Amino acid sequence: MRRWAVAAGALAVVGATAVVLAGRGGHCEGVALRSGATAQVPVDGRPDIGGGGVGGLRRAFRDQQVAYCDDFADPFVLVVGGVHYAYSTSSGDRHVPVLTAGSLFRGASLGDALPTLPAWAAQSPSLVWAPSVLARPGGFVLYYTVGAPDGRQCISVARSGDPAGPFVDRSSGPFICPDPGGAIDPSPFVAPNGRVFLQWKSIDDGLIVASELTADGLRLVGSAQPLVGADQPWEAGVVEGPTMVADGRRYYLFYSGNDWRTANYAVGYAVCDAPLGPCRKPASGPWLASSDDAQGPGGPEVFRDADGLWMVVHAWVGGHVGYPDGARTMFVLRLAFTRGGPVAV
Repeated sequence: MRRWAVAAGALAVVGATAVVLAGRGGHCEGVALRSGATAQVPVDGRPDIGGGGVGGLRRAFRDQQVAYCDDFADPFVLVVGGVHYAYSTSSGDRHVPVLTAGSLFRGASLGDALPTLPAWAAQSPSLVWAPSVLARPGGFVLYYTVGAPDGRQCISVARSGDPAGPFVDRSSGPFICPDPGGAIDPSPFVAPNGRVFLQWKSIDDGLIVASELTADGLRLVGSAQPLVGADQPWEAGVVEGPTMVADGRRYYLFYSGNDWRTANYAVGYAVCDAPLGPCRKPASGPWLASSDDAQGPGGPEVFRDADGLWMVVHAWVGGHVGYPDGARTMFVLRLAFTRGGPVAV
């Protein structure tokens, strides 16, 4: 989930067949990820992340997994009124980049959903990570990781009446920041019964934890409950970046493991009895790992739209793993649940 300074790349469309990551040498056309399960999942086009308006040319790329061919790490997608808003970890001088139109093309509007940080926070865009947004009656709540002056990473909250922002953080201190380690990677989850929860990574104990939220999403209810820790070799002592989704009576917790700067970064999952656990990992290895042309997938987030259930992740492409030469490109995968477990294509 960590993110240091990244130079922004540019998008180029060559004819109507290739999308190129300018300045980085990575080609996005045909780059793909797939979970280890073998079940066939139909994909009839993919969401136009960030909104539409580009007509037939955009539709020519609807079967591409790549949703944004440039740096867009730890992506989160919110669907409002049929429009897809995508948010990411900081890039350049933008605290919370947000895609609001165009997606793959030069016409994309890459704004800053959080132009101003709260006064108590470290005033560095490079310390703003993994945003997520919860729609509530009357507005939207942004959860994000931000640096504190004492060196900890903490979770804070901002609000806006528009999903594109600007979000405003009027807090006098962090929302979640256990001493001494802090907390990162917040992700909200609305259960089928309407109750609201938040998952995040607790730095002190290395666990992914969760707590219920009040209905407005602005306060925690009760203490944080542990969901999963790093107890498998492939995780290399790291679990982070959680997201939860319900399927029937089961709750699936997807998360990232290993070192985000390497091709060993990958996505695992656990099956939970309830939003606050207990959870168990049914497999001993990662669920979504590097492919030949996309390395280190991570930062999963699940969203639903009129066409079904999807997951966004980031991954390095073209063998360029790590900054400054690489970029964490945004992918959108169809997510389905089979008798053998979750499948993404």
